[in-house]
Amino acid sequence: MKRSHNCGELKATDVDSEVTVCGWVQNRRDHGGVLFVDLRDRYGLTQVVFDPDEVGEQMDIVHRLRSEWVIQVKGKVSHRPEGTINPKMPTGEIEVRSKTITVLSSAITPPFEIGDYSESNEELRLTYRYLDLRRTRMQETFMVRHKVMQAVRKSLDGQDFMEFDTPILAKSTPEGARDYLVPSRVHSGAFYALPQSPQIFKQILMISGFDRYFQICRCFRDEDLRADRQPEFTQIDIEMSFADAEDVMKATEKMFKESFKIIGVEIESSFARMSYREAMAKYGTDKPDLRFGLELTDVADLVKDSDFKVFTGAIERGGIVRAIKGPKMNSWSRKQMDNLAKLVAIHGAKGLAYIKIGDDGEYGGPIVKFFKKEAIDAIKERLGAENGDCMMFGADDSSVVLPAMALLRNHLGKELKLYDEKEFNFVWVTEFPLFDWSETDKRWTSCHHPFTMPYEEDLPLLDKIIAGEKDVFIRSDAYDLALNGVEVGGGSVRIHNSEVQEKVFRALNISEEDIKERFGFFVEALKYGTPPHAGLAVGLDRMVAMMLGYENIREVIAFPKTQKATCLMSDAPGEVDEKQVRELSLSIRKTKEDSK
Repeated sequence: MKRSHNCGELKATDVDSEVTVCGWVQNRRDHGGVLFVDLRDRYGLTQVVFDPDEVGEQMDIVHRLRSEWVIQVKGKVSHRPEGTINPKMPTGEIEVRSKTITVLSSAITPPFEIGDYSESNEELRLTYRYLDLRRTRMQETFMVRHKVMQAVRKSLDGQDFMEFDTPILAKSTPEGARDYLVPSRVHSGAFYALPQSPQIFKQILMISGFDRYFQICRCFRDEDLRADRQPEFTQIDIEMSFADAEDVMKATEKMFKESFKIIGVEIESSFARMSYREAMAKYGTDKPDLRFGLELTDVADLVKDSDFKVFTGAIERGGIVRAIKGPKMNSWSRKQMDNLAKLVAIHGAKGLAYIKIGDDGEYGGPIVKFFKKEAIDAIKERLGAENGDCMMFGADDSSVVLPAMALLRNHLGKELKLYDEKEFNFVWVTEFPLFDWSETDKRWTSCHHPFTMPYEEDLPLLDKIIAGEKDVFIRSDAYDLALNGVEVGGGSVRIHNSEVQEKVFRALNISEEDIKERFGFFVEALKYGTPPHAGLAVGLDRMVAMMLGYENIREVIAFPKTQKATCLMSDAPGEVDEKQVRELSLSIRKTKEDSK
């Protein structure tokens, strides 16, 4: 037996016990010949005392100990002397007085301190991820992740869901992000695709009669990365037969409520709901943060007769004008307001117009001269603005104004401290458009995926899409779950009728040949008696990150990739032997950029 106890469990009730503990040397302190070592494992810290009178000749070993050496200590548990008790440590009442020490492994000097907090840059931490993961904060993070996964399994098992595995090597499909492709050695010139999600397979399971499926699965997308995206990620996948959106939402809410108990958060009420159109109109985004107000307000009718060409020109072009109030922002400097203009420029806004309201009610700002006082009074009233506030405006096409104003709103919410950062506010957004029009490809694309069911009353509109009409809004029976302004899950009622499915494929301009090639087995399966079914996928990485207050999901993934999709620790991706390439019937053509 290497150890009898871990480094976090010894208490005063263990005093006089003979124990064996193992771990890493956190730090060592020399107190006039007697050495103290804080011994660490993932359970905590235990103070070990090395007294020359008790250790004898092994003190030579003790003097050589350095940070991160792995040792085994056998000794006796004692009370800490009076005045040295550490109430902040679970083991703070005791110490282990060593009798023997065994060095299990020595260590070179780490490139950064293995403490609760590391000021090292992320690149260094990811290069030495095995050291970074030793930090207490990281180990606590992954314990929470583990417990959340267990809570998810327990919740769904308790609701009669069955856990399945679905294939990693699948077939490439034409919708969604780029697939990661895997060449087949056996089938020359053919490729597998790593799954972006198990979508088709979980629907096949519904057709097979397994009415409640779940999986904590790995998914892969070859796309440009951000702090909240990874090329490979973990997803909680759910599917239910003989169910509608309401059933999926109920099961999901139960799962979230039970998972959040892991961090001591009790979620009592049901999650809020709003339609996609309401979310876009009020917040400019389909993932609104409802912890604070500052709703966007349509003021086009109040400014259409003004002399301000930016507003009137946008309206004449069929654009929109939205306004938002900034509480107590009258005192903000010109530089601060210019910084807000730079912020909205991220989404293509050409500037940020604003009108300040003085404490005396007087209006000020660069655009005041273009408006009659009565018009500004009307805007102030509509916004619910008060003396001392600032009214800010966005005018352009909706594709520019809405995301720009949504970004501004979220920034102000944080900057003005309008919400409690420890609050968790969920909202279901429903009735998404079934299709989005792509100006680039000059065709309709799926808003979610091509297996999403339209609302029954909107089914006739599919014929208009197929006929070539563009100004058509078809509602899908889809739903996203947002938490504090971040999408954490999304799903839909699925198409269970082969005729409707084929019509959706036609609307997406997917040819008969492509349908047969990409989805033939699935369309065929739909013809053999398919139950109505619905499902949802939740991003586990993002869920855990938000629970713990991380903005970057790399912090909750054991071995993440960088924003360039590389692993700094293992140096992946890397080149492979030329023989392997030939066996796969491939040839490699390097670009000038690759050569650099």
